[in-house]
Amino acid sequence: MSAQSSSDKDVIVLGAGAAGLFCAARMGQAGKRVVVIDHAEKPAEKVRISGGGRCNFTNLETKADRFISANPHFAKSALARYTPWDFIDLMGRHGLTWHEKTLGQLFCDQKSGAIIQMLLDELAAGQGALRLGVAVEGVSHADGVFTVATSEGAFAAPKLVVATGGLSIPKMGATGLAYDIARQFGHAIVPTRAALVPFVFTGADHEDFASISGVACDVRAAAGGAAFEEAMLFTHRGLSGPAILQVSSYWQPGEALTLTLLPETDIAETLKAAKKDRPMHALGTALEGLFAKRLADLILRRAGLEAGARLADLSHATLDGLAAQLTDWRVRPAGTEGYRTAEVTAGGVDTAGLSSKTMESRHVPGLHFIGECVDVTGWLGGYNFQWAWASAAAAAG
Repeated sequence: MSAQSSSDKDVIVLGAGAAGLFCAARMGQAGKRVVVIDHAEKPAEKVRISGGGRCNFTNLETKADRFISANPHFAKSALARYTPWDFIDLMGRHGLTWHEKTLGQLFCDQKSGAIIQMLLDELAAGQGALRLGVAVEGVSHADGVFTVATSEGAFAAPKLVVATGGLSIPKMGATGLAYDIARQFGHAIVPTRAALVPFVFTGADHEDFASISGVACDVRAAAGGAAFEEAMLFTHRGLSGPAILQVSSYWQPGEALTLTLLPETDIAETLKAAKKDRPMHALGTALEGLFAKRLADLILRRAGLEAGARLADLSHATLDGLAAQLTDWRVRPAGTEGYRTAEVTAGGVDTAGLSSKTMESRHVPGLHFIGECVDVTGWLGGYNFQWAWASAAAAAG
């Protein structure tokens, strides 16, 4: 490939993920000459694996308070101007359909590959160029022009959009390139961390949780001032499941995690009612009416109670005490599984240096940052895709 001249393109987009492809498509259809560059061999790999391949592409409950940022107001403008219904309309024009699963989560009936193809078709409709397998070696800026040195030569344009994502799932090619470029041009970086990620444990907790790996339970998980009621999954390394992934974004190292098992059930009253109605039944049998057997056995072992103890022989105080342990179960994670399995990266390019209306740098005209690399991190359930679409639309103008 020959080097591109400064007059060849109006916009260079770094990153062929959800945000980069969508931004390039919109810019191309607005008459801009656009090229998208990515070191990956295939586009939008995180879109491909999302939602188990079904692509949880947005959430109907999208609003700014479902996003974490040093500036909680920053996302409001972009999210208000490009809504979930705008993306749904786009899907409709491509013949794609969807269904709502739970909590406002929307999934594509035709699965993730259809969303990727839609983005590529939109890019083609704007005559945008896509260069895959091209490594970025450096970025410079002079006389109003950005020059991107790559393994396939130099590309130059007056506008540069950085959409290379964060550090999550490095096996899929995640890098810190966006942060390096941001620092180069005077932007601060809010410290990054793995978010929407499982917890790992050591010692007795690790052994106990691993012994019932695969068991799930509805919980209320609380940490860092936030709480989420959804399913929790015990794993060989610790805890996962929607409630855990959600609260992980708010948890700080060293902090305890507070779990309320079966938050919609009054466990104490349920056990007392069982004692009244079936006094000769074993405590283990009563608990198995609430929890999977392996979890019930673990609960009793940790509480120092015998599974075979008759309900009639247990005082109300004992049952209250057991219930209290299950509604205020405090565990202290050793950490998280890290970027290896994190669905997203929290932190990133400080929004103080960006325009909330255009995502443009306040330091260097023509430079934009969009998507996951920005310090805006959504909840689990399609929120981060909606931020990708909305921030891309904002940058595209």
